[in-house]
Amino acid sequence: MRNIFKKVNQFTMKKAVAIKTAVSNNRGEGYIDTAVKILIAVVLGALLLGGLYLLFGDVVMPTLNERIREMFNYAG
Repeated sequence: MRNIFKKVNQFTMKKAVAIKTAVSNNRGEGYIDTAVKILIAVVLGALLLGGLYLLFGDVVMPTLNERIREMFNYAG
């Protein structure tokens, strides 16, 4: 009977140490931080491109505009 209690106690202590180690681990970068950085980069890029269109009042990338029109030109 003592042997069983000893094994159970050792098992619970090992699991407690494993859980404590996993909880106190602070390595790496969080997924939320990375997602926020990507979102900020996309928004700033869109604002910059929109500003360029307003500044010049014309198509900034004419070849891209032409390719998009050709892609959606179903008649031809």
